[in-house]
Amino acid sequence: MAKKNYVIDTSVFLSDADALFSFGNNDVFIPLKVLEEVDNHKKRQDSVGFHARKIIKHLDGLREKGSLVKGIRPEQGKGIIKVCDHNFEGISKNSLDLAVPDHIILSAALCVQDKWPKRKTIVVSRDINMRVIANSLGLESEDYETLQAVEDADKLYDGFTEILVDDQIIDHFYAGEEIILDEEQGVQLYPNQFLMLQSSANPKKTALCRFNASHLPLKPTLQKWPEISWGIKPRNKEQAFAFDLLFDDNIPLVTLIGKAGSGKTLMAIAAAMEQCLGMGQKKYKKIIISRPVQPLGKDIGFLPGTMEEKMLPWLKPIQDNLQMVVGHDRTMLQGFMEKGKLEVEALTYIRGRSISNAFVIIDEAQNLTAHEVKTIITRIGDNTKIVLTGDVEQIDNIYTNETSNGLAFAVEKFKTYDLSGHITFKRGERSKLATLASKIL
Repeated sequence: MAKKNYVIDTSVFLSDADALFSFGNNDVFIPLKVLEEVDNHKKRQDSVGFHARKIIKHLDGLREKGSLVKGIRPEQGKGIIKVCDHNFEGISKNSLDLAVPDHIILSAALCVQDKWPKRKTIVVSRDINMRVIANSLGLESEDYETLQAVEDADKLYDGFTEILVDDQIIDHFYAGEEIILDEEQGVQLYPNQFLMLQSSANPKKTALCRFNASHLPLKPTLQKWPEISWGIKPRNKEQAFAFDLLFDDNIPLVTLIGKAGSGKTLMAIAAAMEQCLGMGQKKYKKIIISRPVQPLGKDIGFLPGTMEEKMLPWLKPIQDNLQMVVGHDRTMLQGFMEKGKLEVEALTYIRGRSISNAFVIIDEAQNLTAHEVKTIITRIGDNTKIVLTGDVEQIDNIYTNETSNGLAFAVEKFKTYDLSGHITFKRGERSKLATLASKIL
C-alpha cells in the first residue's frame, strides 16, 4: 500500500492526544500553528485541556529522540512525525489569508503536497468546514473517528432482553422455585440484565426477572413497592427495573439512558431521597448532584455568586425533580442543603476528591467524555452509589457523539461486571406532548 502524508488539525489532538500514533507507517505532519493552538488550551480543566497537555508531553518525548523539524520515527514500522511551517522549503501559498488560523494550517498542507507530489496528502480534521475548504483547495480530507463504545448507537446495550422458554418454566418461576437458565439458550446475558421470560406456548404468558450469573437462579423483580416517603413509584417496567438497581446495595454504579421525559432523573432522585432522607433506614449520609456545564445554544456568559449560586441555573432541571419529589417545598430543600444533606458539586473541582457514604447523581452524562467519566467514577469511595443519567441522542459537546461519549463508554465497559447495572427507558412519562415531541421532532 502506497505511503501517505497526513496533516493533522488541532481539533484532532484536542479530542484524542494519542491520535499522533494512529496512522500506521504513514507520515504525520503537524503544522506549527497547530502547536500554538494546542498551547492555548493546555490550562483548561476539562478533557480538552487534558488532551492538550498530553499531546505536548508526547511531542516533548519525541523531541528528546531527535529533531521534530527533520522528522522522528517513534518506533520501528511507524511513519515519521514532523512539525512543519506554512512556508517551509521556500514554498508560499499566497491565495490563502494567513491571518486566519485554519488557512495557515491548510497552507502547510499544500506545502506538504507540493513537496511530495507523488504521495497522497490528506488533511485530518474534526471540523467539517475545515474539510470542505481543504477539498476546495484540491486537498483530500478526512474526519478523525475517535474511539467508539459501539459501532452504532442502536447497538448500545439496553439492559433488557426477551427469552423464549418452556411454559412450565414460567409456572415454576411463579411458584417460587429456583430457575437457572441453560447456557444453551444461545443468548449472551450480562450480570444484572433484566429478562422477560415468554412462554413458547402462550406469548401473553410472561415473567419479569433479573439475571445475575449462569450458575445463579434468576431473581424476581419487585412488583409491589414498600411505603415510600414521598410517594414516587415506577409507572412502567423500565422505571421498575431502574428502582430495582437503585435500591440494590450490591450495585454501586447504575447507568440510566432515556429520551426527554422518560423519568430517568426523577427515578434517580427519588431513590436518593428515600435512601438518604426518607423515613426508613438511611443508607447514605448525603446526596451529591452535578451535571456538565454544557450550554444548549449560545452561552449567556459568566454567572455571579458562589459556586452553588453559579451551578443553580445548570441544575434547574434537577431542582424541578427535587421539588416534585418533596411536593414543591422549597423550605425543606433549603434545609437539606444547609444541613449538608444535599450537596451541589461542580465537576471541575471533583478531581482529587474521595467521596464516601454518599448517593451521587451525574445528570446529562452524555455530554461527558470517556476520560471525564473515568475521573468521576474513580472518585467513588466506600458505601457510595453513583448514578449516571442521560440521553445519547441529545449531545451538546462538540468533542463527543452518540457512540463516543462517556455515558456510552460506561454502559459498554461495565456491562460484564456485577458491580454495575443499566437500563434504557423506552417510554415517556412526563406528558403526552413531551412524548410525542421526542418522537417526531
